[in-house]
Amino acid sequence: MRQTQEREGGILVEARYMSPFTDFGFKKLFGEEANKRLLIDFLNHLLPIKDKIVDITFKKNEQLATDFTSRGAVYDIFCEDEKKNQFIVEMQNGRQTYFRDRAVFYSTFPIRDQAQKGQWNFKLKQVYCVGLLGFNLDDKPAKDEKIISEYIHTVNLKNQHNAVFYKKLNYIFVELPKFNKQEHEITTHFEKWLYFLKNLENFESIPAILKEEVFEEAFKVAEIANYTPEQRRVYESSLKVYRDNINVIETAREEGREEGRDEGRQEGINLGENKKAVQIEMNLMDVLDNETIALKTGLKIGQVKKIRRGKTLKI
Repeated sequence: MRQTQEREGGILVEARYMSPFTDFGFKKLFGEEANKRLLIDFLNHLLPIKDKIVDITFKKNEQLATDFTSRGAVYDIFCEDEKKNQFIVEMQNGRQTYFRDRAVFYSTFPIRDQAQKGQWNFKLKQVYCVGLLGFNLDDKPAKDEKIISEYIHTVNLKNQHNAVFYKKLNYIFVELPKFNKQEHEITTHFEKWLYFLKNLENFESIPAILKEEVFEEAFKVAEIANYTPEQRRVYESSLKVYRDNINVIETAREEGREEGRDEGRQEGINLGENKKAVQIEMNLMDVLDNETIALKTGLKIGQVKKIRRGKTLKI
């Protein structure tokens, strides 16, 4: 049953289950040792793995730079399986201008970290970069490319003959807006996962199609009533960030349409996103670190630092 409560700063609609699209919710569901069975099941039904994952070990999600002149990376989830294959799992709600560049940059860290001291033959383990996207990539398939799924993009390094050159680096992007199946249309276990994720916050009870042990466990993890007061506080802060970011995207689109009539749609969208991102960022100082704020708002680290120091940011 839903409740509506008056909270400082507006009305908060409280659902029975948390939103997995929040930073807290996503990591609670897939990034905790106690719940790793959920991530294993999700990955085993998404990735093109011949031998299924048996176990995973979570690694530090912050990858430090090699020296003071280079840049590090902060993942949502970073883990490896029992064969030392590496997995980066990210939730990306908003579109970023250089999203592909960022994905490739992030993938360099688990590759680099496999380097061994002394005598080494350069043999590497598999690296999988999984992105759950709240937007569409808008990539058109090649004429001779077989479309496996309309909402899953599997990307590999290929040569001029469209043959895979290197099989151990895999990018898998799931375009969530394209998945709109109803309960009676679902045919695979992975589609059950997408149905679960997209509708979790709106469920008031477990639907019949998800009455399996793994999903019942996921519902238990997602039930807000099971959280401590501190976990609820962190979740509500994370939920506010998520909703603010959604408003940024929607507002930017509207502003983009208006300004686009005179100056071009894209320029208007970027301007609207930046202005709203700064407003959101100023409300997150006590909740998130600089890297996470930059990631969620699309601002640069330098811009975040300037705002934190109280300086006015020109846009």
